[in-house]
Amino acid sequence: MNILNLIKERRNIKKFKTDPIEQERIYTWLEAASMAPNHRMTEPWEIYYVGNETRVKLNHKTNFGNAPILIAILSRHGATKVETEENAAATACFIQNFNLAAWAEGAGTFWSSIGITPKNRSILGVPDNYDLIGVLGVGYPEVIPDPKPRTPIKNKIHFLP
Repeated sequence: MNILNLIKERRNIKKFKTDPIEQERIYTWLEAASMAPNHRMTEPWEIYYVGNETRVKLNHKTNFGNAPILIAILSRHGATKVETEENAAATACFIQNFNLAAWAEGAGTFWSSIGITPKNRSILGVPDNYDLIGVLGVGYPEVIPDPKPRTPIKNKIHFLP
């Protein structure tokens, strides 16, 4: 699939089939995700697989669309505020790479920020020196939503003198 089409067609999935995904496929997508740009090769991301017991404690209103796999993606703090922000940006790129790799192979993701609350950080065991960038439901889509309208990019471009 053409990368531009892949980017444009990817969706946040809200309802998943119960079909399992082979662990090796997930590892392949995570490996692709790790090619994300990151300042000074900090590779700040950590991946936590979320088991059923922890998932129930998170008490997500849709149970992450019943995705068969749930992972939390963390970003390590840097030595400075700027490095911490750079690490968070790099980890967001990691997540986008993962989302696109999964989508290219017929799987989808549900990216939630549920883990940023103190309660959910505690449930997930997020260390104090990490930010939780997202909790991802991963699986094969049962429903692929229509695209939502977007502001034309030309309305977002500014030219500086």
